[in-house]
Amino acid sequence: MVGFGLFKKKKISSSKTPASSIQDLERIIPEMRMVLFGDDDDEVTVSERACDQLTNTFFSEGRLRVLILSLPKLESGLQLDAIRVIAGLQRRRVAANPYIASDYMENNLDLIDILLSGYQVDDLALTYGAIARDCIRHQCVAKYVLESDHMKKFFAYLQNPSFEIASDAQATFRELLTRHKSTVSEFLSKNQDWFFQEYNSQLLESPNYITRRHAAKLLGDILQCSSNSAVRDKYVSSLNNLRVVMNLLRDSNRHIQFECFHVFKLFVGNQSKPQEIIRVLLANQSKFLQFFGEFYLDRVNDEQFEADNVVSWTTMISGLATSGDLDAARGVFEQMQTRNVVSWTAMINAYVRNERAQEAFELFQRMQLDNVRPNESTLVSLLQAFKNWESLKLGG
Repeated sequence: MVGFGLFKKKKISSSKTPASSIQDLERIIPEMRMVLFGDDDDEVTVSERACDQLTNTFFSEGRLRVLILSLPKLESGLQLDAIRVIAGLQRRRVAANPYIASDYMENNLDLIDILLSGYQVDDLALTYGAIARDCIRHQCVAKYVLESDHMKKFFAYLQNPSFEIASDAQATFRELLTRHKSTVSEFLSKNQDWFFQEYNSQLLESPNYITRRHAAKLLGDILQCSSNSAVRDKYVSSLNNLRVVMNLLRDSNRHIQFECFHVFKLFVGNQSKPQEIIRVLLANQSKFLQFFGEFYLDRVNDEQFEADNVVSWTTMISGLATSGDLDAARGVFEQMQTRNVVSWTAMINAYVRNERAQEAFELFQRMQLDNVRPNESTLVSLLQAFKNWESLKLGG
């Protein structure tokens, strides 16, 4: 077993770590890596018992703190080994105490403060950032960070002039906002107003292309997560948010347009759109149709996009129809290069719900000519259309 004689249970400062202790760390870190992962060059069987013993000792005697505080004094290659060791130990579950790493972090949350403050020091940012992400895998740590002032500081970290540091901060930010869904939902529900105000102004409207692209992708992931449904409903009911997204649809970069397309469809598909949003959508419908046509042509050979596109446009058809604009809904339908039975049914049902049975029947005939087989929902809509048609004839 590796010798850990240099570690002390008391808290120490890395600036006061003696040179002899650093020399001991330089020996011990490779030994810990060997215990956890074996030798990279030779086929060495990893002993689960030795791994469990190392994990138990590492956390029960507070050795993670010593290692983190000593990292700035280690050379870069050894720092990478330390990151790997810490990640391996954080993820191990010892039979006697499966949550030993989580329990340790919950009782030593000041360590995540130290790690995240590393984004303010260029030489430490990448090393501490990688370790912070492994710590955030524990829900107690993520909850602590989400409820702290660190979240406001991230908006500055994400705009660091160093591409590497900004990208690392983005990876940590994404981990915080996507891993523990119930905790994220709770955070957003309590902090939605200030959070998205900062998100829009500092990230989505950033002059930096990379910042805008990452922010657009993350926003779509957040809003499309089922656990964030209440947050999504509030977000897509905001006219200011719609304007931000519409501006990004006109971004010169197609990748950003693509990510914002998925957010925009949520506004259109919202079944409880405020009147001010309905007015903006209707006023810009011709521009939207032109954009969607051009947008599709750019991705005509992208099979995944085509599949996603059918779902997205069908959602828009339903949303526009619910808003009462059947002409815009039909315009979107006609722009679709590929349609499935759900798309056809959505448009047919839109006509039926608005008592335009004749157009529903005509569209069904086109559907048959295109060799698209109706499903149960299609037939239910047609039966309702027939009922409406008969009522009109009797009334006439």
